[in-house]
Amino acid sequence: MDNRGFQQGSFNSFQSSSSDEDLMDIPETAMDFSMRDDVPPLDGDIEEDKSYNGGGIGASNRMMDFLEEPIPGVGTYDDFNTIDWVREKSRDRDRHREITNKSKESTWALIHSVSDAFSGWLLMLLIGLLSGSLAALIDISAHWMTDLKEGVCTGGIWFNHEHCCWNSKNVTFEDRDKCPEWNSWSQLIISTDEGAFAYIVNYFMYVLWALLFAFLAVSLVKVFAPYACGSGIPEIKTILSGFIIRGYLGKWTLMIKTITLVLAVSSGLSLGKEGPLVHVACCCGNILCHCFNKYRKNEAKRREVLSAAAAAGVSVAFGAPIGGVLFSLEEVSYYFPLKTLWRSFFAALVAAFTLRSINPFGNSRLVLFYVEFHTPWHLFELVPFILLGIFGGLWGALFIRTNIAWCRKRKTTQLGKYPVVEVLVVTAITAVLAFPNEYTRMSTSELISELFNDCGLLDSSKLCDYENRFNTSKAGELPDRPAGVGVYNAMWQLALTLILKIVITIFTFGMKIPSGLFIPSMAVGAITGRLLGVGMEQLAYYHHDWAIFNSWCSQGADCITPGLYAMVGAAACLGGVTRMTVSLVVIMFELTGGLEYIVPLMAAAMTSKWVADALGREGIYDAHIRLNGYPFLEAKEEFAHKTLAMDVMKPRRNDPLLTVLTQDSMTVEDVETIISETTYSGFPVVVSRESQRLVGFVLRRDLIISIENARKKQDGVVSTSIIYFTEHSPPMPPYTPPTLKLRNILDLSPFTVTDLTPMEIVVDIFRKLGLRQCLVTHNGRLLGIITKKDVLKHIAQMANQDPDSILFN
Repeated sequence: MDNRGFQQGSFNSFQSSSSDEDLMDIPETAMDFSMRDDVPPLDGDIEEDKSYNGGGIGASNRMMDFLEEPIPGVGTYDDFNTIDWVREKSRDRDRHREITNKSKESTWALIHSVSDAFSGWLLMLLIGLLSGSLAALIDISAHWMTDLKEGVCTGGIWFNHEHCCWNSKNVTFEDRDKCPEWNSWSQLIISTDEGAFAYIVNYFMYVLWALLFAFLAVSLVKVFAPYACGSGIPEIKTILSGFIIRGYLGKWTLMIKTITLVLAVSSGLSLGKEGPLVHVACCCGNILCHCFNKYRKNEAKRREVLSAAAAAGVSVAFGAPIGGVLFSLEEVSYYFPLKTLWRSFFAALVAAFTLRSINPFGNSRLVLFYVEFHTPWHLFELVPFILLGIFGGLWGALFIRTNIAWCRKRKTTQLGKYPVVEVLVVTAITAVLAFPNEYTRMSTSELISELFNDCGLLDSSKLCDYENRFNTSKAGELPDRPAGVGVYNAMWQLALTLILKIVITIFTFGMKIPSGLFIPSMAVGAITGRLLGVGMEQLAYYHHDWAIFNSWCSQGADCITPGLYAMVGAAACLGGVTRMTVSLVVIMFELTGGLEYIVPLMAAAMTSKWVADALGREGIYDAHIRLNGYPFLEAKEEFAHKTLAMDVMKPRRNDPLLTVLTQDSMTVEDVETIISETTYSGFPVVVSRESQRLVGFVLRRDLIISIENARKKQDGVVSTSIIYFTEHSPPMPPYTPPTLKLRNILDLSPFTVTDLTPMEIVVDIFRKLGLRQCLVTHNGRLLGIITKKDVLKHIAQMANQDPDSILFN
């Protein structure tokens, strides 16, 4: 008998790497079975040589029963495919049931059962420790390198400006930022810090260091880890929904993102490290998952870990562990059971404790922007707070539209081919415009901290340069007072800073470097809030007899807190961009310690979301998901169109018939021919082509691996061998080639709907069960198939969008 394989023998000739689980033909696709160090196949190693040329007759003389022996590689997924949530959860239940049953048989089995149950908490502990340590390292390094642009500490080059002057004995409290140990670049180069030439030297060195840091960041990303760019949260959301992007959470991505995040923040670009820290924490979670078989071998369980890791990332980014858990639940997680909630809480706790123990800010506080406001807010102030919410919604909608338009231009024009040039140009513009203004020259985190600050007697900031500032009221607090020259100068500088931040952030977010959006958005809102707060303060001082003030704000009283307005504005703008609500408010009061100001924060956040939603339904992360064509099915949106399953399924009218396999009448050669001539990632199995009665569904990858394994290990399997998907194969005549039983790889319970099922229900099923595909029947006969991509394309078409944009770009 002829033991013939495929023509031209190449395994790659028929393998598919379609952008997701799409079962329709996609030309020129090739599936890569090569091993990746960072994300190895789940169920064991696959031999490197995957040339599918038949492989000859195996050395074994017995018929292999695939019902008893697992096949290496079966049940795993290709890159850019979606996992089968139902199958993964079923496999985990079977594994857990087996461990529980065996635990009653011996002491060793009981110990194994206990260790299996404890492994999840141990994994959360390790994720928290590693995430907290990396976040502290990033904070310390970024602070030092940011100050390096302005000078060097001669007492120790490893000290940043603040720590350098802490150790100085020749400094007063008023001049605590000026100590002889800290030398600017002009002092080091020309031995003076006075005059125009010294200013030019400092200006030049500031721009030079910024360009150097940005160049190193974009070069490292481009050469070593392309996935290390951007925020990472859109891709994290897509991965948590079940999509597989191999290497995105790998060790190279973690290493390069950690290094380049420090460089990008230190360059002075309008970006933050908070979003990328979520990506860093998820990389830690993914890498540590490989130490535990329960998570290494099950993609659904791994995604529960990644949800907890995302919570730990926000916890160390802001020092807000509870807000991190709520952020993971509200914004990024697709599947969030109660057990994941507890473990996310534990991971966020450990991460926050680790960060607090290392104390990177040197102030013995966990929160990033600690505030001490002494004045309660008044009911009338809800009006300006709501106005800040309206501004935040308008800014969010404006930013999303303009940033997406620019990113689309980057993807569709020659600009996208020169990421290094783009980063250097934006960095040069930012640095040149930032240096003359002290509020743009300082790091964005320092700027927000100063804007949140409530002026006290010892504050030397221009924002606190009030007339009669030493005429204190009770307990040393400062009453409302007329603004001095410093305050008015600060207002002009802040107005210019606001314009620069609004414009430059649009072009910065999305470049090929790590870039977060939390801090720049908060800066825009904090500046606006501070400007409005100072305006309200002066209005109350000069017009305290107005009806809106005289009932609660007497002359000389401490009524208005400008720092509170900055805090509310920051929350409003961040909410307008991300559309967060509950988690945003919790993050803000954890971030600042301003627990008694929850109501103003809630009012601003809700108003911001309403205004932004009225102008566009998508947040920035969802907009980038759609721009990149990721197969993400948003659980928050409603499908309100009256279409049926038959309107969406493939094949349509006048299309070729659906490609199916029969349960007991096809040879190995027949199946190999179907595989080689199509790029579908799965095939329905029917009783016969005449009856079209559904038996189950088999994945292309499982079919390929099983046939190849049989050719190598099962004696006598040739091209004319019959493939059976039934439980028992009938007796065969003598001298007939051995049959191949593949019932073990068959999904006997594929999800089905009838052709008249409303698409509203079908979409809901795909969302809640995380399906890859759904089969369509009519009176028990198989009619067609609906894939996740078909659903996404249909939703896009109903929204008058381009349905062909649903591709992984």
